[in-house]
Amino acid sequence: MDKDTVVAVDIAKTIFEVAVSREPGRVAERRRLSRGTFLIFFAQMPAATVVMEACGSAHSWARKLQELGHKVILLPPHQVRPYVTRNKTDRTDAKGILEAYRNADIRPVPVKSVSQQVLVTLHRFRSAWMAERTAQINTVRGLLRELGFVIPLGMEKVLPQVRALVEDADSEVPDALRGVLFEACEEIRTLGERIKKTERQLEALAEQTPVVERLRSVPGIGLLTSTAQVTFVGQILRFPSGRHYASYFGLTPREFSSGAKRRLGRISKRGDAYIRMLLIHGARSVLCHAKKEQEHDRLRAWALALERRVGHNKAAVALANKLARIAWAVWKNDPPSSRCPWPLRRRPPQEERRNQGFAHPGTAQSIA
Repeated sequence: MDKDTVVAVDIAKTIFEVAVSREPGRVAERRRLSRGTFLIFFAQMPAATVVMEACGSAHSWARKLQELGHKVILLPPHQVRPYVTRNKTDRTDAKGILEAYRNADIRPVPVKSVSQQVLVTLHRFRSAWMAERTAQINTVRGLLRELGFVIPLGMEKVLPQVRALVEDADSEVPDALRGVLFEACEEIRTLGERIKKTERQLEALAEQTPVVERLRSVPGIGLLTSTAQVTFVGQILRFPSGRHYASYFGLTPREFSSGAKRRLGRISKRGDAYIRMLLIHGARSVLCHAKKEQEHDRLRAWALALERRVGHNKAAVALANKLARIAWAVWKNDPPSSRCPWPLRRRPPQEERRNQGFAHPGTAQSIA
């Protein structure tokens, strides 16, 4: 492999802009290749370092280029954009990719395998169907409310009540809307079946991945969160610590510091919003179930104490941060996490809790 040759590729649907650099800061050769001649060009080239943005179809092309003997590096597109000077063209995009590659602070994106992209696709389909089903349910409830029919929240309540209104000949639902409402209910039911089928497919694929089983041993991490982490993260070794892993999902504070003053604000919300949402929902589940238990391990005791001090939402985000760090340790070090990894703490009676300084759930009293 020629270590000095770096090839930047600006990916598109039909035309690919290629910039070849044999010394830093200089473009020795430029090519505009069609989709059919793209792989032919690289098959005739000696092994080199190919740099691309991690955008649409990048992982597929990266796998094909790796088969030809090239070293492929994918860069985050939002970190390449500042290196594109003046107007945005294919030529400036390729030059910007070359300049971004020289910045060692930009972490490359691991190339996903076909199995990882299969999991990504299943997650994307399920998420889209969930949003579509929710929108359809809200549409039906809103339109019926305009006609004077109030339907409670929840799919398990919406479908039976709407079908009962449609099938009841004595109801005040206009005849012109009965067929439309019936079709809407059928569409909602079909979407629910698709979602369940996708979850069964995820379960079957998860059984073939040992790391998913280890991640599911962490409290608050189930099928969706574990498979999503394995799919979107890829290589856990690229994170030197659990804090880096949590910051990858935007769960660490945004910092605005200068000199001797250090200012930490809200969470940065950078990184993958989908996994961040799953982690926070998992943390909410841990908090809700911990309130019903009489005995708590150290993790749940800490989370409940934090919730009484700062509120449910902040405690859920803080617990999601901690769950991400635990997941990093379990994934990297291989040992499965126990459901109850720390000694249990028996919940004290109400009077003893007050004497110890515990706040009542309905008050804002701080924990001693």
